[in-house]
Amino acid sequence: MEMGFDAFAAACCAIPVLVSVLAVRVAYVLCRSGLPPSRSRASGLRCLIVLGSGGHTAEMMNIVTELQKDRFTPRYYVAALTDNMSLPKAQVYEKSLIHVEGDRETIIENAEFMQIYRSREVGQSYITAIATTLRAILHAMWLIIRIRPQVIFCNGPGTCIPLCASAFLLKVLGLGWSSIFYIESIARVKKLSLSGLLLYKLRMADQFFVQWPQLQQKYPRAQYAGRLM
Repeated sequence: MEMGFDAFAAACCAIPVLVSVLAVRVAYVLCRSGLPPSRSRASGLRCLIVLGSGGHTAEMMNIVTELQKDRFTPRYYVAALTDNMSLPKAQVYEKSLIHVEGDRETIIENAEFMQIYRSREVGQSYITAIATTLRAILHAMWLIIRIRPQVIFCNGPGTCIPLCASAFLLKVLGLGWSSIFYIESIARVKKLSLSGLLLYKLRMADQFFVQWPQLQQKYPRAQYAGRLM
């Protein structure tokens, strides 16, 4: 009986300590948010690029073309499992770099393409979405642990939420550091998308960009990037 009481007392004491440590880690991550990612001069930054249907991929690929390819490498493209159009566009772009840089083997190694489960499909009931959301979160965590991206680029598709949340969790736990760059879609003129609102309110994005000045005025922690399309 005494052993059981001692274990219960120890657990009661440990919980506040764990909560305090977690709070300190979250505060530390938020304080470091926005700092440029560190890298050695001899290597690039592992870059995770989240694609999505409905125009998200076109906007993201427009951003990717402006990246310094030698700095943001290797590049990992991810899209929803039911999205059959986004990854082929990224593959076409990466293949086009072969003619520019002239080294086929190096270019192929610098890009990888993968898919992720959706949290919820269009028209899916909220009850069944619980199971699919858990599956998507676990899959996202596995991808983040496998890739260990140093930089994440996303612009609004729902698939970015479990990926960014997983990356943020690893930062809090001290198991990795990913700088999250969120660029709100140009289609969002007056208010943020649901994905953007979540990342903004929860402060998960290290850098948050909008393409309309009125959005920056409404969300002061966002940065006005101008028109990127």
